Amino acid sequence: MRAITVAQDQGPVVQPIRFAYRSFDREYIVPDHRLLSMARSELWDSYSTKQVYLTGLEAHSPESGPAITFTSLIPDNHHYKGSFAGRVFPLWRDQAATQPNIKPALLAHLAKVYGQPVKAEDVMAYLAAVMAHPAFTVRFKVDLVRPGLHVPLTADAKLFTEAVALGSEVIWLHCYGERFADPSASRPKQAPRMPKDNDRAPTIPEAGAIPGAPEPLPETMDYDAAKRRLIIGKGYVENVTPEMWAYEVSGKEVLWRWFSYRRRDRSRPIIGDRRPPSPLDKIQPDHWLSEYTSDLLDLLNVLGRLIALEPRQADLLDRICGGRLRSAEELRDVGALTQVDEKPGPTQHKSKSKA
Repeated sequence: MRAITVAQDQGPVVQPIRFAYRSFDREYIVPDHRLLSMARSELWDSYSTKQVYLTGLEAHSPESGPAITFTSLIPDNHHYKGSFAGRVFPLWRDQAATQPNIKPALLAHLAKVYGQPVKAEDVMAYLAAVMAHPAFTVRFKVDLVRPGLHVPLTADAKLFTEAVALGSEVIWLHCYGERFADPSASRPKQAPRMPKDNDRAPTIPEAGAIPGAPEPLPETMDYDAAKRRLIIGKGYVENVTPEMWAYEVSGKEVLWRWFSYRRRDRSRPIIGDRRPPSPLDKIQPDHWLSEYTSDLLDLLNVLGRLIALEPRQADLLDRICGGRLRSAEELRDVGALTQVDEKPGPTQHKSKSKA
């Protein structure tokens, strides 16, 4: 932490790092406390290569798409949907990843009733399997009118184990292969790709290359449903399904929002008495970067694989809700639920400097 002002600082440049700006959108930020508002020191202090963050709304309710999302990077305050802030729940409370941000009493009780070890990672994977898909939001739409997310916890050890396996893949996808990797389970530590036997994976043919310099940044992005083609300026991506194009997080279209932060004109209407945007927002590349193309293909592959998992998640949710559940009273009696007056774990972070 540097105690002098930016204007006085003659030290080495603080190098930008990647952070989670929005769900599935990874951008760059200068990790300098002088350029951040609402910087949550707990999040930075507990960050590691094992950390995973769950994000979701708290004072509002999700409208559609997954009810929660995950990231392996420090998340923005509005990470989940780009507005209404919400909460960030880290998997670990410490940088060494030895103190889970899940009550030990819950882990101990679940291990007892399921007759098998239950780790903090298992609980987070269970949440991913059950809640991170559109069927959850649709099924509980009436209940979600009242803000606050609740998860049905199965009493069936086999269903819990199935959910952990499925949810681990979901988190691996949300984190672009950086977390919950397991080569033995076909989850290598690398950017996920559609299955090799799928010849309909998103690709950019030579004729569709999105031009870089001297062409300026593209201004438009369109979708040709008949050709399943995503058109960005003078380039295009083949094999983009309507489901990828329509994928949203609580009403926010993921692909469109991703592009809107990289298009030539990123200005937005000023609504109400909001202050004008900073002149720093005008500083951006003057052409399409090769990194943008790589990130776009990564995003499309992640969305494609998540969409393919949704029927399995919906079926699992049906079977969990149709069977016996662990009750809140049971969990409360064994001290497995957080009391209202208890201090919560690390929560959120808001940036005012990104690239």
